[in-house]
Amino acid sequence: MSGSEFIEMFAGLGASRVRTLFEKEKKMAPAIIFIDEIDAIGARRTNASGAETENNQTLNQLLVEMDGFDSDHTIIVLAATNRPEMLDKALLRPGRFDRRITIPLPDMRGREEILKIHAKDKKLADDVDLKAIAGDTAGFTGAELENILNEAAILATVNKEDSISNKDIDDALKKVTVGVEKHSRIMSDKDKRITAYHEAGHAIVSRFLETQKDIKEVSIIPRGIAGGYTMYKTNEDKCYISKTEMLEKLIALLGGRASEKLVINDISTGASNDLEVATDIATKMVTIYGMNDKIGPISIDLDKNPYQMQLFGENIENAIGNEVKELIDNSYIQAQRILIEHMDKLHELASILMEKEVVSSEEFEKLFN
Repeated sequence: MSGSEFIEMFAGLGASRVRTLFEKEKKMAPAIIFIDEIDAIGARRTNASGAETENNQTLNQLLVEMDGFDSDHTIIVLAATNRPEMLDKALLRPGRFDRRITIPLPDMRGREEILKIHAKDKKLADDVDLKAIAGDTAGFTGAELENILNEAAILATVNKEDSISNKDIDDALKKVTVGVEKHSRIMSDKDKRITAYHEAGHAIVSRFLETQKDIKEVSIIPRGIAGGYTMYKTNEDKCYISKTEMLEKLIALLGGRASEKLVINDISTGASNDLEVATDIATKMVTIYGMNDKIGPISIDLDKNPYQMQLFGENIENAIGNEVKELIDNSYIQAQRILIEHMDKLHELASILMEKEVVSSEEFEKLFN
């Protein structure tokens, strides 16, 4: 059953359904009960009234039923949720849901096997390398990998091809991650120049940062809501991200804005998403990951506890704001320094982008050889 099936607007109906379910299963034992989205009825109990009282009653009945198993009742209760932090503590005690199996994102081998499953009924060209695709899709879920192959099949059909080529899969990956390519959108020469220098700024700055240097493609063709993009190679699975990597990510993100300022002597709205991501990373470094010397190794997560800030006194908010701003300001200065040092490469890459619109990793590396 789905957790939401127990909850109705009628008082007591959820608890009644739980009783009925377990009575039925005891007659049919041995049996397995599987409840999907258990958080719909298993969320933490509150003292609230109305609909939440009904939720509490349903949960209480579930707890009572799971406590009442005798040794001669062979019933196994399984449940699934993607929000385990919401569950009531009583539900996770021994004798109830006392074993947890966490299903993480697939690793490289897992992604390759998932791609093989979804590629079974599809005609792939000889140049398709599923292992290489698995290497380029670190952090993707099984559903996203399936979506990429389905999109590639649609592209191959639209292009009247006999089979799915490596280019189709590559284009599908870009479509899923960045958005649909918009050739019909006509950019003015001014916008094209701003976009070229913006994306060239990201790429040149990243090239001289040890953790960010693997550029896959730079483009000024609009995709989705983006005017252009700089795509990086994601050829490894990471369990942890170091402070150095996060600092260099900030510098790379601000490379586009720094390039606009240095070359065009003006700034545009094109960096809005970069600034949003950079501010989020800097804030988490200071508040959640304890990566700031002045604030210290503490974790303040207001999403989990809105009142946590009060524990550290009234000056903590100003201190956090100052440290986040300093991280962003320093990253912006470092991005400008790298671009000033390699201004010739910035102009060269921007010129190629204005002419060709797309620069591959091989063409990008040629600039430095």
